[in-house]
Amino acid sequence: MADEPTGNLDALNAKEITNLLLKINQFGTTVLLVTHNREIVNSLKRRVITLDQGLLVNDAEVGKYII
Repeated sequence: MADEPTGNLDALNAKEITNLLLKINQFGTTVLLVTHNREIVNSLKRRVITLDQGLLVNDAEVGKYII
């Protein structure tokens, strides 16, 4: 579980962390990434679950940032 792992990073380091998480996932480990970073969410093209005040409001297999 990674809660805002790129929150205080510049774009280059954020990309490196994202690539590391993708590599971990490729080895078969489930990765839960929580972020408000629109660019990261849209670039991954993975499942996106959107919560609003703790309630599930959207679940897309190939998601994008929608708020």
